[in-house]
Amino acid sequence: MRSGFVSILGRPNAGKSTLVNALVGEKISIVTSKPQTTRQRVSGIVDVPARKGHHPPAQIIFVDTPGVLTPGSELDRRMMQEVMSALEERDIVLVLVDASRRIALSTPAAGTDARDHRMPASEDEYLFQLIRKLNCPVFLVLNKIDLVDREKLLPMITQLSEQHKFAEVIPISARKKDGLRVLLHKLAEYLPDGKRFFPEEQYTDQPERFLAAELIREQILLETGEEVPYASAVVIERWEEPAPAKVKKGILPKPPLTSIAAAIYCERDGQKAIIIGKGGSKLKAIGQAARKQIESLLGTRVFLELHVLVQENWRDSRAFVDHLDWRRQMEELIKKGKGEEEWRKGF
Repeated sequence: MRSGFVSILGRPNAGKSTLVNALVGEKISIVTSKPQTTRQRVSGIVDVPARKGHHPPAQIIFVDTPGVLTPGSELDRRMMQEVMSALEERDIVLVLVDASRRIALSTPAAGTDARDHRMPASEDEYLFQLIRKLNCPVFLVLNKIDLVDREKLLPMITQLSEQHKFAEVIPISARKKDGLRVLLHKLAEYLPDGKRFFPEEQYTDQPERFLAAELIREQILLETGEEVPYASAVVIERWEEPAPAKVKKGILPKPPLTSIAAAIYCERDGQKAIIIGKGGSKLKAIGQAARKQIESLLGTRVFLELHVLVQENWRDSRAFVDHLDWRRQMEELIKKGKGEEEWRKGF
């Protein structure tokens, strides 16, 4: 048996979340075209069968990270802390590159030290500075190859291979699930021997409350314009598990009902007005779309109550950003006597 953690790094919109969802076969990361969609580490668990002559069975824990960027706000700094934490706990790192966009890299300076100590000219260079400090296998994975002429891939691979000595270079299309089987088996070959970290049926370590909050935030990203999404955050305030269904002879019981209340935070009154929309139309559309996604996640009917609050400049508030971290919320609940299993089920 082999097992280990594989951290996925990339610039915003490289397709990290699409890749993790495709590998896991379940939606565990929200996906939009907007940068900064992923704000916290999200783990997806994949069991890989043995491949005779290559590797025994393996369990891979993929860690989807926020896009690598130059920090500006407190939220940006926390997102980069999530990236750094993922790098500390990894066995292998995947550098995911969008093959359909131009990569902003200067010609490498003579000698690694000179290249690593200069200020990065772009966020692409910042990404490669991070991986040069690693002492583990690093895979270069070129995503979205379905959008690129094949003859353009080789020059890109040559350019990127000048930045680091990659253990493997693998072209894929996460959207079309092209190349994913090759990627999984190559990763299994590099993983260390170990034990299973999670049961076979478990595909993520994220609590349902966190996943539900993210599904609501996904709809805000999809339904609103350029300004609002980056200033929005979602906190689950109430989560009531369904009562056991009453069975009456000859009558099929209704599916159970989970009741959820969530607060949507933004930074200004104008943003609040946009999220609510004329006559509440935008908030209603967000709620309806999110409810369907959450029902699919939970396998129950869902009553979803949303309200919008203004928290000025919350992205620069360390205390508020801390409050958004589901790991810290779980620790606090456990301290108050709530068990971890209660948390994961929404207590």
